[in-house]
Amino acid sequence: MSYFIVSDGLIYKNFGTAQDHKRVLEGDRGKNTGGMGAYSPSRLISKDIESKIINKIIKPTLKGLAEHGTRYKGFLYAGLMIVNNEPFLIEYNVRMGDPECQTILPKLKTDLSEVFLACCNQSLDKVNLDWQNKKSLCVVVCSNGYPDEFKKNIKIENLKSINLRSQDYLFHAGTTKKNDEVYATGGRVLSFVSLSDNFNEAKMSITKNLDKLNWSGGFFRKDIGYKVIK
Repeated sequence: MSYFIVSDGLIYKNFGTAQDHKRVLEGDRGKNTGGMGAYSPSRLISKDIESKIINKIIKPTLKGLAEHGTRYKGFLYAGLMIVNNEPFLIEYNVRMGDPECQTILPKLKTDLSEVFLACCNQSLDKVNLDWQNKKSLCVVVCSNGYPDEFKKNIKIENLKSINLRSQDYLFHAGTTKKNDEVYATGGRVLSFVSLSDNFNEAKMSITKNLDKLNWSGGFFRKDIGYKVIK
């Protein structure tokens, strides 16, 4: 599970959870990637687990940094393993994760720039983080061959045929635009995100857009979120 906070050096606020799929093949098999998709919130989060994460990991970390003269400002993302209802820290990132970021930020109703400025000015206590009570799912479209060698500058057809609803998002990663056409230049190319009252509906909405994309130059995992989707 990925657990996020944002800090202004004086206080911190929780910034959501996510679960990503690192393996390239369905069923969480194959090589590790930068992330083939994610969903938020994590199925593993609970009040008990969150309390343990904060008291055993987050607070001691920020306290230790302060004792070394560092007032930490910004995102802090804890990569965790949950074993027998106990959180264990694998890694920290001093940023939001990818593709966890794409699943969490669309749920944020508060102006993100307001959050950034509050962190810089040590006034985070005056900012209310307001969230949509939604489930969020992200599916990443990758170039054929990823995470090994893949061809670049492959045209992505049918982008204009995709009809995004108000709770649908399409984020570009490894793309470039030439003569009003979009080409894939990276391993992870596009991220389709949808928010809904449940993960099933979010997945259905993304699947419709992926069908419209129908890109022969890429692939995606069809089972993202399979542990929370029947």
